[in-house]
Amino acid sequence: MTQQRLRRAPMPEKPTLDGLETVWVARWEAEGTYRFDRSRTRAEIYSIDTPPPTVSGSLHVGHVFSYTHTDTIARFQRMRGREVFYPMGWDDNGLPTERRVQNNFGVRCDPSVPYDPDFRPPAKPDAKRQVPVSRGNFIELCERLTLEDEKAFEELWRRLGLSVDWSLTYATVDGQARAASQRAFLRNLARGEAYLAQAPTLWDVTFRTAVAQAELENREWPGAFHRLGFTLSPEQRAAGLGERVWIETTRPELVPACVALVAHPDDERYRPLFGATVRTPLFGVEVPVLAHHLAEPDKGSGIAMICTFGDLTDVTWWRELDLPTRAVVGKDGRLLPEAPQGVPAEPYAELAGRTVHGARERIVELLRESGDMEGEPRPIRRPVNFYEKGDRPLEIVTTRQWYIRNGGRDRALRDALLARGGELAWHPPHMKVRYDNWVEGLAGDWLISRQRFFGVPIPVWYPLDDSGRPDHSAPILPEESSLPMDPATDVPPGYTKEQRGVPGGFTGEEDVMDTWATSSLTPQVAGGWEQDEDLFGRVFPMDLRPQAHEIIRTWLFSTVVRSHLEKGTLPWRNVAISGWILDPDRKKMSKSVGNVVTPLGLLEQYGSDAVRYWAAGGRPGTDTAFDTGQIKVGRRLAIKILNASRFVLGLGEDGGEVTEPIDLSMLARLDEVVREATEAFEAYDYTRALERTERFFWEFCDDYLELVKARAYETGPAARSAHAALREALDVMLRLFAPFLPFVTEEVWSWWREGSVHRAAWPEAARRGSGPDGGPDGRTELLPAVAAVLGHVRRAKSDARLSMRAEVARLTVTGGLADLVRQAQDDLCGAGAVEEFVLQPGEGDLLVEVALT
Repeated sequence: MTQQRLRRAPMPEKPTLDGLETVWVARWEAEGTYRFDRSRTRAEIYSIDTPPPTVSGSLHVGHVFSYTHTDTIARFQRMRGREVFYPMGWDDNGLPTERRVQNNFGVRCDPSVPYDPDFRPPAKPDAKRQVPVSRGNFIELCERLTLEDEKAFEELWRRLGLSVDWSLTYATVDGQARAASQRAFLRNLARGEAYLAQAPTLWDVTFRTAVAQAELENREWPGAFHRLGFTLSPEQRAAGLGERVWIETTRPELVPACVALVAHPDDERYRPLFGATVRTPLFGVEVPVLAHHLAEPDKGSGIAMICTFGDLTDVTWWRELDLPTRAVVGKDGRLLPEAPQGVPAEPYAELAGRTVHGARERIVELLRESGDMEGEPRPIRRPVNFYEKGDRPLEIVTTRQWYIRNGGRDRALRDALLARGGELAWHPPHMKVRYDNWVEGLAGDWLISRQRFFGVPIPVWYPLDDSGRPDHSAPILPEESSLPMDPATDVPPGYTKEQRGVPGGFTGEEDVMDTWATSSLTPQVAGGWEQDEDLFGRVFPMDLRPQAHEIIRTWLFSTVVRSHLEKGTLPWRNVAISGWILDPDRKKMSKSVGNVVTPLGLLEQYGSDAVRYWAAGGRPGTDTAFDTGQIKVGRRLAIKILNASRFVLGLGEDGGEVTEPIDLSMLARLDEVVREATEAFEAYDYTRALERTERFFWEFCDDYLELVKARAYETGPAARSAHAALREALDVMLRLFAPFLPFVTEEVWSWWREGSVHRAAWPEAARRGSGPDGGPDGRTELLPAVAAVLGHVRRAKSDARLSMRAEVARLTVTGGLADLVRQAQDDLCGAGAVEEFVLQPGEGDLLVEVALT
């Protein structure tokens, strides 16, 4: 195969890590080392649903951290004989891209502006004075910028050593992804899983777009409680119920949106009012007093006003109590110009057109003047919902949106999706709780439409009636064969382009799908669903989804939903969850916080293998602090591999057999390492595999090499035994390290082996060190026992401030392991420069006496 064409290279006089990335990235690409062989059967293939990074600027060290984890698994599976399907995608649609385009080019999208085929962005972009451009021009700028980012991302990924097949790339807004996303949506619609609804919607007033539950972020926000009085009727006052009912609210500007008061059904204070009406402060609108179990008797005054809409609890009360709607907040975050029906226009005119903050300040002044507010506002801090990318609290606005059923309102579907989570193999297992908690806590279906420009268009048109109004109840759908399509430019079947926007004609859906509605199909897009069915049958369902823990609720869950609805199966068998990268203060690294580290400088300074070593030290699901100290350790390890390998290979080849006890002991211990590393990798614990391999390597260098060095320079069977053991150990260790340190291991492998170490077989553990019954035969104990004696010799010389080459007049070893040490006494004497060696077998611990010359 082409992957095996790599030929041996001469061993350099002075091996170095510098420049290895440039050499081997080019050779791997030229030789097709990681090229996917699609002729293999499904059982022979290991497929990975690689996370497509958001193409919006630069990668940071957190990306390097988590993508290295995936690459170690890919490399291990490849060496285990599986053909690895390892594509790379680019998530280039959505808000982050739009914001970068606005800032980079100094433009903003205005769909009313006509397309200009000769448009050029301003020579000196001004983010504060953005030039309005057509939707078509804006999308072209988005595509232009993402292409530049994708090239930079690929270059960095290659330098890091990701063993991706770079012929298998896709983007979440390319033709294949758009077609797959639109096809899946149309099928959701045909099965009744997608639907259009006019409903209260979480709304970001800055970006003018709807926000899904999964995109919420709870933040502490300053506010104040205002104590407002609702007036009782004369009959209620006569019955001794008081003059007013006092409520406490942080949203006094929503008084004109009030539709009811609510208290807990068991609250004795308000039971006499249930079923009666009271009048709102300032506006005097009559609203009912109702009972509901979500009311909190111990919060504020124990009774709350229901407004349409202040928060998600208002939505629940509104829906379950079947209340009217009095909307006052518009999509721009300002109070609507007209008062809701039944609300007096005169007081409302004081608030119309103001921002929410401005309306709040003005209504507080009016409430003070009217006497409807008692005391002064009481400052507090409270949790408020934000869009994860926004910086202003969300409002709830009634809008027309598209949804996909996800179990939020269907117990049977919710249970089915919980069962899917139980079928998954979770690494680490405790991450499944996050999935279960999210699914159990769903408050509604999945809102997939967004009021943005750069994304996958929702593929529907609407007929216009004789007055030019769209009929949203009768969407016009395209044929699947016409996908991908854009309703803003394409014409529906049976119409002409001249009928767009005219009475009796049609209009296109303006919204696009949210980023998760397209990213939830990455297994299908990468696998060629219904475009390359041969490939799809070989890779789907995939073997692995690697991802971060904070998007279990979004990417992982949404992908399970789409696969369950379309295929009736899971999209993958295993999910490996990575943790966050923390800064030295143990805070999560984030672009918004400004504490991220970009990786290119680290890769240039320390080398890719060193950075990968640090990354592989982060266990699955565990947050890890950024630490250049560990990166330096990784570089020292890579340099030691070069130098130790040069020593071993410099001894020459003489075809000997391993006969000496300490050589066999070392190899028996290496067998244990192979078993442990293999078990760890099979459990997706790459960190334990690295730890066990590294620990043995330093034992090999610090102890075994020193013990056999003198013998290895001699001639005869004993020397040939050392040569054979050293070469066998080096061969195995290079393959054990290969998933973690791909550049240095490939470099050393090229000095003495054909092909690539990354296409070599993963080592198998022999039965050395095992007795006839399969249990240990004691052979593995020899090397650590002899190393312990050598350690005493070294300490004695160090304490005496002597060279390690200084002679030892007499070395005495007593205890239960003395006979074991006897098997390697010649190597021990050579390594320690021992003149007289005395062994005194006995019972108890090993005792060592060192008499220096």
